[in-house]
Amino acid sequence: MPTTLEYTIPSMTGRTVVITGANSGLGKAAALVLAGVDARVVLAVRSLEKGRAAAEAMGGDVEVRELDLADLGSVRSFAETFTDPIDILINNAGIMIPPLRRTAEGFESQFGTNHLGHFALTNLLLPQIRDRVVTLSSLAHKSGAIDFDDLNWERRPYKPMVAYGQSKLANLLFTSELQRRLTECSSPVIAIAAHPGLAATNLFGRSGHRVRDAISAAAIGLISQSEQHGALPTLCAATADIPGNSYVGPGGFQQTRGEPKLVGRSAEASDAEVARRLWTVSEELTGIGFPL
Repeated sequence: MPTTLEYTIPSMTGRTVVITGANSGLGKAAALVLAGVDARVVLAVRSLEKGRAAAEAMGGDVEVRELDLADLGSVRSFAETFTDPIDILINNAGIMIPPLRRTAEGFESQFGTNHLGHFALTNLLLPQIRDRVVTLSSLAHKSGAIDFDDLNWERRPYKPMVAYGQSKLANLLFTSELQRRLTECSSPVIAIAAHPGLAATNLFGRSGHRVRDAISAAAIGLISQSEQHGALPTLCAATADIPGNSYVGPGGFQQTRGEPKLVGRSAEASDAEVARRLWTVSEELTGIGFPL
């Protein structure tokens, strides 16, 4: 059963938070709050120009670093040049239902960006992380399936929403296997997952079909919550006293809106064997393994 979380965001003085994709949407909303409670916030973003504009609007101790999760060379460069201790890594960036595209390494863009990019980034930064890794999933994980025979949509006709569901399921499986490994090596670091419910962000309206995108945006606007409310599960996952492998989402109607709670996940997202297999495949695809 979902568990209500009674929490307030504490002072973050002296703590460093790295947030991917924080120049807009949920990441920007979370960064604004964390900067407001005196965290050092690092916006890891693809566009330095957009990142700097977002940072200027925030105030506080905010800096901008370049990171393109669709390019493992960029991920490695970020990790090599950012050597400071990190208290919290928030794997927030993501893309949703674009036309079929490929990352720099040839991965399907949603699987490559949403899962493999964050998988690589987390493992490269893990020796510097002192508190926790927060990874954003989605309600769409419930319709997802991991097709190990065609993870990158090279054989099947491409279906954007199915591919998105696979990437978001991968985020949850990654979190559970990361927590298992952290526990096994007695690390104090924990892995947490979160989802925003149905939030009106710039993820919607990117399918490439103008009429469909307009209808989608209008519908989402009627039933969704704001980016600020959508960021609350992320903030809770990043700051609340909760156990590793928790999953935080809105506690309202079918997890689409409301105050953050500990929520359930699909049976597929709880499959430990699939999580281990996905981890092994992800290591093979990225060339990056668990460093502890």
